[in-house]
Amino acid sequence: MSPAPADRLPSRGEHMSRTTAVSTDTDWLLCRGCRTPVYGKRLIRNHRVCPECGLHLPLTAEQRLGMLADEGRYEPLAVTVTSSDPLRFVDRVPYADRLADARARTGLNEAVLCARATVEGVPTIMAVMDFRFLGGSLGSAVGELITIAAETALAEHTPLIIVTASGGARMQEGVLSLMQMAKTSAALGALDRAGVLTVSVITDPTYGGVAASFATLADVIVAEPGARLGFAGRRVIEQTIRQVLPEGFQTAEFLLARGMIDMIVERGRLRQELGRLLRAATFTGVRSGGPAPADPVVRDHRALPEPNPWRHVSQARDLTRPTTLDYLSLAFTDFQELHGDRISGDCPAVVGGTAWLDGRPVLVLGQQKGHDPAELMRRNFGMPVPAGYRKAARLMRLAEKLDLPIVTLVDTPGAYPGADAEEQGQAVAIAENLRLMAFLSVPVVTVIIGEGGSGGALGLAVANRVLMFSSSVYSVISPEGCAAIVWKDPAAAPRAAAALGLDARELLRLGVVDGVLVEPEGGTGADPLRAAELLGAALRASLHELGALAPNQLGADRRARFRQFGSAVTVEAELLTISGEVH
Repeated sequence: MSPAPADRLPSRGEHMSRTTAVSTDTDWLLCRGCRTPVYGKRLIRNHRVCPECGLHLPLTAEQRLGMLADEGRYEPLAVTVTSSDPLRFVDRVPYADRLADARARTGLNEAVLCARATVEGVPTIMAVMDFRFLGGSLGSAVGELITIAAETALAEHTPLIIVTASGGARMQEGVLSLMQMAKTSAALGALDRAGVLTVSVITDPTYGGVAASFATLADVIVAEPGARLGFAGRRVIEQTIRQVLPEGFQTAEFLLARGMIDMIVERGRLRQELGRLLRAATFTGVRSGGPAPADPVVRDHRALPEPNPWRHVSQARDLTRPTTLDYLSLAFTDFQELHGDRISGDCPAVVGGTAWLDGRPVLVLGQQKGHDPAELMRRNFGMPVPAGYRKAARLMRLAEKLDLPIVTLVDTPGAYPGADAEEQGQAVAIAENLRLMAFLSVPVVTVIIGEGGSGGALGLAVANRVLMFSSSVYSVISPEGCAAIVWKDPAAAPRAAAALGLDARELLRLGVVDGVLVEPEGGTGADPLRAAELLGAALRASLHELGALAPNQLGADRRARFRQFGSAVTVEAELLTISGEVH
């Protein structure tokens, strides 16, 4: 998509797109979003966000760097890249003249400004695009600068933050502009392999070749409210295929609901949220060391009382039990939720993100049910759809890249069995998680905090250590389902519960779980604080133990753990030789 002609681009003090085109040099401005007059100096103090309606107006690259960098201080990278005119392109105005005009109006050499800065104390490399320069279009020089920024981040093992604002590829440079998409994507791929965090901050608008390359390849995608992101713009889509698009199409809010971005952050909180993410990604503490923490876990099944399995089923389903989000607020600190599978959606039955436990960052994933009918409905009763398992897989890969231990909290009656889930590949999504978790090179600890229902639970539970609360259950099928199939009588559910061996004592005897957390009197719902203390202590002990293992040993340990199940079964094989062939 080509930018607007240079003689129609706004002047240095103006903004574009869906906002009013008036100068911030005036005392009062009229916000196009709410039609309210806003005092110019107040708008500047508010980082060019309308204080009345929250409309985020564009920033220049210098303004953006000054807002994100600590104390507004940044150091431009010592590199000069100048656009050429390989095609000697001319429309109404020669391309060379457009470049000269853009440089004169913006004071920039190109549509991106690259710099070193610290964000909340963490050193970063930043590449910030400026829409004023030929619509932030992706030409050869922009691609080269983004690539140099990525290569600098790689050489210094420093996180890379890219702030995007673009109308698309720069047509005046022909197919060379198209090649920048592959070039910059490869540069971000190198950072993936090196374990260096990449963050994309989407501002309005981000389209075309930028959207289809480095803007959406980052580990974490953050968007400002209302920012539009897409390959083809709304007008192009409607004019090309004559399709009427929904309200809010391609906005950050639209994309968050569809799993394409991780979070929407208002401009005033952006540096703080980026800092939280950067601190988790750049933690340099050791995995283990010091004395082993106290371990509250019971590891001998004989120390547990004889259970009433059907009663445990009822207790595991009790809506007063703490959920994953409850434990994230009670046993962990500074949870930062990340959203979306980047393919089809953001399943609300699975939550995940970075958090801190005992002074170190971890990646936490868990199924989320709720405490009331409204939340249960919104969270699909804790039953994930394929997007939930794919979101979990994406975050587990991120944890492995950043060397973060993984904690999973299981509480689900099972994966969602609906037709939509089947059409979207429910079985495939679960299977891919099982394979992925078997080979992760970071510690993985699972705790069953309520129901552990079938493959829907196992999809988050291929761990080095599997623990459970004493009134939780873990089963191949629900007692009701077993009773209906085997006894042809739903009333036989209590009998099925006893036969399935789904209680903590039996699972510990079988070695399916490695330890049991004895719940407070009355269950975890009666004393959530005590339950959270037990959970935190058990996780600290398990992670301390696993910290002694090398990355390759962690995967081997996990695979060996699951390899043993059923290995005592005697298998008799007979080789039949027919016509000299062994069958």
